[in-house]
Amino acid sequence: MVNQKAYISILKYGIALVWLINGVYCKVLDQVPRHRQIVGEILGETYARELTVLIGISEIIMAIWVISGWQVKLNVRLQILVVGLMNVLEFILVRDLLLWGEYNIIFAGLFIFIVYYYGFVLRNSRV
Repeated sequence: MVNQKAYISILKYGIALVWLINGVYCKVLDQVPRHRQIVGEILGETYARELTVLIGISEIIMAIWVISGWQVKLNVRLQILVVGLMNVLEFILVRDLLLWGEYNIIFAGLFIFIVYYYGFVLRNSRV
């Protein structure tokens, strides 16, 4: 059976990987143009590419922060806030551009739950 430290480590690196893939592959390298299109629809086409890269860099920084283990509760709160706000805005404004359309909000909710579980439940429980 996997122990609690292993679960914490698996979740930490899994969460960081989500941020890293979205930041590097999807946004900085522009391998998923839908991300740039979403930014363009919400913030305007003029600087959509540049803003998408900046968002990608922010996501890379988030991945590094997750891995660092520094200020975990603050990090978890910020992740929940960012993912929640971003997905609600996208759901309202650009639902047609989302990978799973209106169901995207469900996957965002699952990610938020995993982040919450990692930061506030699993790390605080005594085994």
